[in-house]
Amino acid sequence: MMCTENETQITQIRLLGFQGIQKYKPLLFIVFLLTYIFILAGNLLIILLVTTIDHLKTPMFYFVKNLSIADILQTTSVLPKVLDIIFVHEIFVSFWGCMIQMYLFCIFGFVQCYIIAVMSYDRYLAICHPLRYASLMRPDVCLCLVVGSWVLVSSFTSSEVVVIFQFNYCGLDYIDHFFCDFGPVVELATSDTSILVLSDFINGVFVIYVPFAFIILTYLSIFYTILKISSTSGKRKAFSTCSSHLITVGVYYGTLMTVYMTEVDVSKSYINKYRSLLYLVVTPMMNPIIYSLRNKELKRAMQKVRSRICHNG
Repeated sequence: MMCTENETQITQIRLLGFQGIQKYKPLLFIVFLLTYIFILAGNLLIILLVTTIDHLKTPMFYFVKNLSIADILQTTSVLPKVLDIIFVHEIFVSFWGCMIQMYLFCIFGFVQCYIIAVMSYDRYLAICHPLRYASLMRPDVCLCLVVGSWVLVSSFTSSEVVVIFQFNYCGLDYIDHFFCDFGPVVELATSDTSILVLSDFINGVFVIYVPFAFIILTYLSIFYTILKISSTSGKRKAFSTCSSHLITVGVYYGTLMTVYMTEVDVSKSYINKYRSLLYLVVTPMMNPIIYSLRNKELKRAMQKVRSRICHNG
């Protein structure tokens, strides 16, 4: 089915951006710029420390490093364009450019579901099966878990994007958003999108709910094992090894559910535009804070680097 004679095939999409807040645009630009710099600096610092400091070359920090990589890629796929759109009334993006941004944003965002689930498996083995931990969490196994996460999420996302590509996009060529998010882009389709509902549900189950259920199951086992520890200090030590990851789970799934899993009145769909800032900014910004403030090994690594710099200086 093609566009009718009275309709025009969409070749570019207008992003309306932040309308009605002209007097706050300079402040908004500064806030977003500083946030982007903080996200890049914080996550790059984690990647650098885990790559160069010997005592951080453990499975858990290997997964933290890959989480930081996903954070940087997800934020970079959107925020530079957001900085560009702040000072203009609207911005034009080619149709294919919009689709590519949506595709990459989904992959970089949802791969974190699997990486966080893999991190919970790592904590499960470390606490529930400490004697087998070294043999089960070998470097090659860690690499397979990370690569497998990327492959699975890319496959699920690709299958859904292929469905989206089959739709016709005629007539309206603008979305009230500051980037090509999944929902607003699909709303432009003039074809029957009912097949996408089933596809989106199936992908959502495997990409979001299955990893989340796995995390819950692993932590039930972890808590059960911790409760069986006789000494209070032993319980506290065991729990402290997974506290940073628990906070990460809460922040990530909390923002994800706030943005994508709660109903919004259609007449107030613009609310999602601002709620998506939580998912786009909060999680990538919080991970460096969580692991730098709460993790003793990472603190020790930063002190080591600082002392080296001071000594060389």
